[in-house]
Amino acid sequence: MRVHGVKRGNLSDIAAHGSDGGPRFAYLRVAEDIARRIRSGELAPGTRLRSERDLAEHYEVAFHTVRRAMRVLRDRGLILSIHGKGTYVRDLQ
Repeated sequence: MRVHGVKRGNLSDIAAHGSDGGPRFAYLRVAEDIARRIRSGELAPGTRLRSERDLAEHYEVAFHTVRRAMRVLRDRGLILSIHGKGTYVRDLQ
């Protein structure tokens, strides 16, 4: 089930909001969902994230929306992208 750009189901079980104080833009909703999973330990340090295209399909958003969300997460120091290898969760310690 899709709720404001974040899909409910196996990997995404929260609803992102727009009108009640949550992120309004789709890329921020995606970034916040992934950040929450990292902070909770659901995505452990060293975990390789799915490809941006797979994440776009999962969150039911455009590829460029996920790309922008990944930029936000990199800027926050939560993930590391290695060209030709993938995107990994950084160790927050």
